Amino acid sequence: MALRWVDSYDIFLFDFDGLLVRSEELHHAAYIEMCRRRGITLTWDFAKFCSIAHSPRSNGIRDDLYADYPELREQEPVWETLYSEKKACYQELIENGKLELMPGVEALLNRIVEVGARRCVATHSPLVQVAAIRKQHPVLNTIPLWITREDYDRAKPAPDCYLTALKKLNYQPGERVIGFEDTYRGLEALLGAGAHAVLVSDPSHPQLKDGHTNSLTSVHFPTITAIGENGPFGENPV
Repeated sequence: MALRWVDSYDIFLFDFDGLLVRSEELHHAAYIEMCRRRGITLTWDFAKFCSIAHSPRSNGIRDDLYADYPELREQEPVWETLYSEKKACYQELIENGKLELMPGVEALLNRIVEVGARRCVATHSPLVQVAAIRKQHPVLNTIPLWITREDYDRAKPAPDCYLTALKKLNYQPGERVIGFEDTYRGLEALLGAGAHAVLVSDPSHPQLKDGHTNSLTSVHFPTITAIGENGPFGENPV
């Protein structure tokens, strides 16, 4: 029986972007397009974008865009307006090109269905974006509960999204909860909700090189596939 370790947990919590789907490249492209439409050439490469996006600063992209491109602030000092434009560009990219699932996602989700464990995605993405991506990958619809940005107050690293998920999943004390994230901010949110946290991120990802909060209690794998048959915590799951 494949992925037998899945039987050891009652609840599975997942991030979405960068964990279940390969979407970070599209977010980067959306910022480039948003700037292009305003006559500005965004020269950040993907590595720099990821480093800023996953830094401990909650407003890192806004602050650095305005610092590196003061003409952008002159055009539009209200960040919410620019961010809405970026979201519109991202939505267009989703609808015009299929996002890939990350390695190992389909097998893991199908195994969770087999054992009947409760599961949920808790994401910073809005409902409209999530719905468009789910249409492209039916296996994502095996996850019955989705917590999107409209459903909670404080963004990660606050644990609000995962606490909301656990409440909706009728979590009971003593149940074994495991969560998967691709960022340190996400790990902090999982740990704040009392879950056992697993980091899934390519070792070459800028966040792992920049020395961000890497003292968080977790285990690290480059892909979900790499977790293997023994599970993230070995033969003796936590």
